[in-house]
Amino acid sequence: MTKAVVLALALLASPAAPLQAQTLPFDMTPERPASDSPAVTTPTDDQGQNPAGSQPVTVAPIVEAVEPEPFQRYILPEGSLGLTGEFEDRLWSVYLTPQQAAAGAKLNIGYQNSIFVAPETSRLTVEVNNTKIAEEAIRSPETISELGLNLPKDLLKPGSNLIRLRSNQRHRTDCSIQSTYELWSNIDAEKTYLSFAGTDPLSMQSLDDIKAVGVDESGHTRFNFVVPALEQPGATMPLMRLAQGLAVLADMPNQSFSFDASKLTASGPGEMTVLVGTPAELMPLLPSLPDGAASAPVAGFVKDAKTGLPILVISGPTWQEIRSAIESIVAPTDVTAPTRRDVISTQRWRSPDAPFLFSDTRLRFSQLGLNTEEFSGRRFRTDFTIGVPADFYAAAYGEAVILLDAAYSSAILPGSHIDIYVNGSIASTVPITSSGGGFLRHLPINITMRHFRPGVNTIAIEAILETESDKVCAPGATGSNSPQFALFDTSEFHMPDFARIGQLPNLAATAGTGAPYSRSTQPVPLFMDRIDANTLSAAATFLGRLAAGAGHPVAVETVASPALIGNRNAIFIGSLSQMPQMVFTQMNISEASRNTWGPDTGAQAEGVDTQAAYNEWRDKLKGGLFSGQISVIEGWLKQNFDITLSSLRFAPRSEASFMPSSESSLLVAQASSPDGTGTWTVVAAPSGKDLHESMQALSGQANWEQLAGRIATYQSGAKTVQTVPVNSFKFIPTQVGSFSNYRLIAANWLSTNILSYAVLLAVLAVILGLATATMLSNLGRRQ
Repeated sequence: MTKAVVLALALLASPAAPLQAQTLPFDMTPERPASDSPAVTTPTDDQGQNPAGSQPVTVAPIVEAVEPEPFQRYILPEGSLGLTGEFEDRLWSVYLTPQQAAAGAKLNIGYQNSIFVAPETSRLTVEVNNTKIAEEAIRSPETISELGLNLPKDLLKPGSNLIRLRSNQRHRTDCSIQSTYELWSNIDAEKTYLSFAGTDPLSMQSLDDIKAVGVDESGHTRFNFVVPALEQPGATMPLMRLAQGLAVLADMPNQSFSFDASKLTASGPGEMTVLVGTPAELMPLLPSLPDGAASAPVAGFVKDAKTGLPILVISGPTWQEIRSAIESIVAPTDVTAPTRRDVISTQRWRSPDAPFLFSDTRLRFSQLGLNTEEFSGRRFRTDFTIGVPADFYAAAYGEAVILLDAAYSSAILPGSHIDIYVNGSIASTVPITSSGGGFLRHLPINITMRHFRPGVNTIAIEAILETESDKVCAPGATGSNSPQFALFDTSEFHMPDFARIGQLPNLAATAGTGAPYSRSTQPVPLFMDRIDANTLSAAATFLGRLAAGAGHPVAVETVASPALIGNRNAIFIGSLSQMPQMVFTQMNISEASRNTWGPDTGAQAEGVDTQAAYNEWRDKLKGGLFSGQISVIEGWLKQNFDITLSSLRFAPRSEASFMPSSESSLLVAQASSPDGTGTWTVVAAPSGKDLHESMQALSGQANWEQLAGRIATYQSGAKTVQTVPVNSFKFIPTQVGSFSNYRLIAANWLSTNILSYAVLLAVLAVILGLATATMLSNLGRRQ
């Protein structure tokens, strides 16, 4: 033992050089690449220098291969998705490039559910291209859980791919109808995506790949334009046309545009950077321009050397050539006016596309995307969409019909009912009055069309089902799988003939279908108070929404002076303080708002009590107690007979002068041109920054579809849209005159003007009486 210790100490004390100089042992294994070679450190002395006489050994260090991070495509088109109630079915499409479809893909879904959801009986079903991928128990009340689902090879395809999320949820303990409103599963947008292996899915090869821009984790789609010649007047028209073409190609629900002259920022998910300019203008920003840009128009994708992300570059030796390059992108989206669309494109956020209905039409539920469903719960709800044109005029008298094929079991009690909703408002109710079960075969349910609006309309069917067992609510009763209600896809929706005539103003028609600009055969004058990044961003976002609603780009031409507009259809965009005087006159907007509209500073005039002055003027203008009594009577008439005092007037009230509130950050107004033959629309804000940011917010699907009346304002603080209804509108003929259409127009007008209708009936009765007296006076014997 002592000898072993002494030998070890002797070896440690011996000189190091001989050991360092010894050769590496012979290795019979195959030669390894440099990245896998062992790392050898050259020995040094205490001062960090090589010891005398030693020879450094040069061996490559180990470099482990780093696999690239998977490329992710967020897939929720409107941000976070809530699956509520006992049953909900959501279907939409995601556009993929050929490279993305060919790559191995994994679907990730993040969700969190209500604590009241019973995991043993609640299921979340996932389908891709009509193939069931998973059916998982819903069991994540405390935190967000993630489902990682490997997709079968060749399941995804280039182009549109259908994604379906379907929830069946049951309450843990409660069997009441009210308890079903406590059930929800929120799908987290940031954790819900398609993940692709490798870097190839990042690339974009053709202009068709623009459709695959997708969304970010909030459901937004952004096009970031970088244009060095941004403020040149000749660049504005082609840029506005390009923005509309991209909006139609992408066809996403929450699109916006931003402009910059010099800053090239990296694009993230749901974003696309677009460089536009001559090679001389773009070289400082992107040295690797597409081949041939110096001699011919070019439009295509290049890879950013810094980020590896694709950038859409549109270039040419002159701006005339750039216009040609832009046309290569936008021309396929053009249509030959007037062209009637069969559908309104909605599949990127709701599939299938909404059928466009112009006259008497019957559609089966299977054509509207609804399948036969058997339901064992307490509250069943499903919906579908249809589209109506901009000249829809049947809100006061028209009724559509659902021919319902359904069945309910003998357990369903009288008092249950089936409700129909149109755009979130109840339109009809059918009570179930008999016990013992029943089979409904084409049961007609009339739907008032007062809640229909131009563009896309959502019609929901909700069955409220009460049973004796639910009143008892024995343990385990909420998890019963015995079907109690069935809805069959043989049911039909019948849209009757309706009056068709345009109304001015009508912001709902502009938001829904782009009317009247979508059918203009001549370029629409576009007046902007100044050409800068904020104004161009707001203009491109607004025109992009019009183009998406119309289904094609709207031809526009920029005008430097309002005097050049005349009485044509026109659009005005800019700060309200810079708007022409005639805009205030035509829109009936208070002239004082030119200088006073803006954030409320909280300052008040000395000696004025705002609340006291408000009460004084209210009593003065409304007539005090008498006016209050009138308001009570009007409320009673509205509640019991659906009659308002405005419908009892011979002539419509004049429009009051409008003053935007300090809380409003954007205003959209519409009125006729000075001679009444054209339509003017104004988009204005207190400042350029408000114009850009608020227009971006208003363009979101949830806010955009609320535009209606003659004026709409967006409040950025509350994130709400307020509208001013139309008191007096003008008719704009859109169809060839026919007796049938005139009859329907008269029916709707008389239904909204009850006093005129009553007077007309009285006059006709008098005429009939006089005619009868005259006829009888000439009959019989005379003495």
